[in-house]
Amino acid sequence: MAAERIFDRAVSVRVRSGGCEERRLNVRVNVELLSVSNPVHKKDLAVRLTDDTDPFFLYNLVISEEDFQSLKSQQGLLVDFSAFPQKFIDLLQQCIQEQNKDIPRFLLQLVSSAPALDHTPVSLNVVETNPFKHLTHLSLKFLPGTDAEIKKFLATCLKHLKEDKTMLEEKLKKTEEDLTRQLSYTQQSLSEKSRELDKLKNEWTSYTTALSNKHSHELTSEKERALQAQTQYQQQHEQQKKELENLHQKSIQQLQNRLSELEVINKDLTERRYKGDSTVRELKAKLSGLEDECQRAKQEVLSLRRENTTLDAECHEKEKLINQLQTRVAVLEQEIKDKDQLVTRTKEVLDATQEQKVILEESTEEKQRHIEKLETTIKSLSAELLKANEIIKKLQGDLKTLMSKLKLKNTVTIQQEKLLAEKEEKLQKEQKDSQEMGQSLRMKEQEVCKLQEQLESTIQKLEESKQLLKTNENVITWLNRQLSEIQMAKKMDSPASAHAGGRAAVSPLGMPDRPSFRSSGISHPISPLYAFQNFLEPTHSKNGNSQCPVQLNSQLSKLSRCSDAHTVPAAGHAANKENGDPLGLESKYLKKKEDSIPLRGLSQNTLNSEYLRPYLPAKAQPSPKAAAAPASAYFPG
Repeated sequence: MAAERIFDRAVSVRVRSGGCEERRLNVRVNVELLSVSNPVHKKDLAVRLTDDTDPFFLYNLVISEEDFQSLKSQQGLLVDFSAFPQKFIDLLQQCIQEQNKDIPRFLLQLVSSAPALDHTPVSLNVVETNPFKHLTHLSLKFLPGTDAEIKKFLATCLKHLKEDKTMLEEKLKKTEEDLTRQLSYTQQSLSEKSRELDKLKNEWTSYTTALSNKHSHELTSEKERALQAQTQYQQQHEQQKKELENLHQKSIQQLQNRLSELEVINKDLTERRYKGDSTVRELKAKLSGLEDECQRAKQEVLSLRRENTTLDAECHEKEKLINQLQTRVAVLEQEIKDKDQLVTRTKEVLDATQEQKVILEESTEEKQRHIEKLETTIKSLSAELLKANEIIKKLQGDLKTLMSKLKLKNTVTIQQEKLLAEKEEKLQKEQKDSQEMGQSLRMKEQEVCKLQEQLESTIQKLEESKQLLKTNENVITWLNRQLSEIQMAKKMDSPASAHAGGRAAVSPLGMPDRPSFRSSGISHPISPLYAFQNFLEPTHSKNGNSQCPVQLNSQLSKLSRCSDAHTVPAAGHAANKENGDPLGLESKYLKKKEDSIPLRGLSQNTLNSEYLRPYLPAKAQPSPKAAAAPASAYFPG
């Protein structure tokens, strides 16, 4: 019997039991295809309902082809047995998609006749909801699992859990191995990067020195350039100012001369106009006798006047347009052209005014001729009147053109004044920029001073660290010598150490291990420093003195093992640890070497002994109070 799992997921189901409220329950639906070959090859559909929180919740349903035919006829299904499992899974997936919505379209209902789900048959309904009705697409009846089935199900669950556990353990081992490899690799990379960091620090110091030199050179060169630029700008500004003042004065003088000439011309024209008016009056007096003949001419004159008024309106509009265009052209030319073209413009304006003078003189001569023609041709009054009106209008137009030219000249002078103001503003901006450059130069000088001070402080710190290194190296060499001498002496005087009452075990490095003293009640091994102190002062022990030079009678039972010499801890009265740091020794200088012998249990009293004083610096030498202090003050209780 082979089983093929098709679907295995948790689905939220609405449980409806008799006499109880509807509630939600997360049920795992497992769909399998069971193939049976004996005696005939058949396929059955097995559906199982379980609860992950309740291991005894088990409902089974096995549908054969014969059962499916009866279910098909009862519920009106349109699907064959081969396509039924996939359609059932599609309905379950739609229920899963809609289960998180407030009003789901598809629901799974677990209906039981009993008040509680307690080993009673249950029907699983797939329901589609709409505003009109709840439609049940499929209804399957499940039977509760027997004890044997529940046991079998629990056994399979246990088997799967064990398999998962073994898989997880293998994965854990693999991950631990990978992590250990990564750790070793990261440690190696860390050491390499620390070396690179030291190199980078050295390069950075050299780079900062080079930068400071460069900045100093650049500051001096920039100062010189700024001074030169400032002097050049001042000279250029003075020259431009003088040139503009001269140009402005010349233009004002030329305009004044032009104004005086135009005023003279205006006076002449007004006098001529008055003369023309007087002649017209005379002609009108003469024309009073010829009114009968002129009635027809008057009608023609009226029609011509009407045409003249229309033409006058058109002329006025065209003159306005011409004035606007002229002003625009003048403004654009003045904005585009530079200071050098202003002189050429003034010359062109002078030439134009002279030409206009000639034109005006010619026009006056023509007008005089017209007046003579009017006097001769009195009979044709209509034509003469029209000519007189035209002459008057032309004169008025000339006056208007002269006035517009005067306005243009005024606008030119205003624009020149604006240009002067803009140049003065530019000068002020340049002065402000020069002031800001000076302030930035001062800030850079201050930064250079700060960098020099930092360099001096770092040099002083380097010298102090070098001195400390020298003193530390001297102390380390002396300690190694003393320990080698003690080792040789111990090897030579092994019977003497046995006579003292302690059993010494030789360490793998050839140094005697810590002896234990049963007579004093010490069961654990003691540091070789105690034996070293007894070896230095054997006469005191022979004479039977009860007090040891270092008072270790009752406190030796509380001593703990000291670390090796490459990890000497910092000590003092505040930390209560051995191998103190008043000598200025750093931990990196006390690392274990191949030639050296490991140091164990160096107390503060040995470091403060008379043998170390000639090798210590003046700051690190102990005070007499610290030398006389007992060992119990330096060891933890």
